Amino acid sequence: MANHHMTDKGPIPFTAEEEVAWAKKEVIADKKRKEEMEEYERVKYQRDRKPLYGTWEQQLDMMYHGTWKDHVAKIKRDIPKENK
Repeated sequence: MANHHMTDKGPIPFTAEEEVAWAKKEVIADKKRKEEMEEYERVKYQRDRKPLYGTWEQQLDMMYHGTWKDHVAKIKRDIPKENK
């Protein structure tokens, strides 16, 4: 399907030059989307760990009772940072 401009008189097809320019922009946008998805997946472990740490109040309480380091170490063992 050809690209087109929408006007009040209906769609107007792109010229050959506009098609080429559009295709170049799409290649760049696709590359950026791919990089963003790779980064999102790369830091998945952070999203998985975050709810397990608890609130800052809970973490302060664990620090006070001397259990925070063990708590964090267990989370890091259970959900390791993947090196790709």
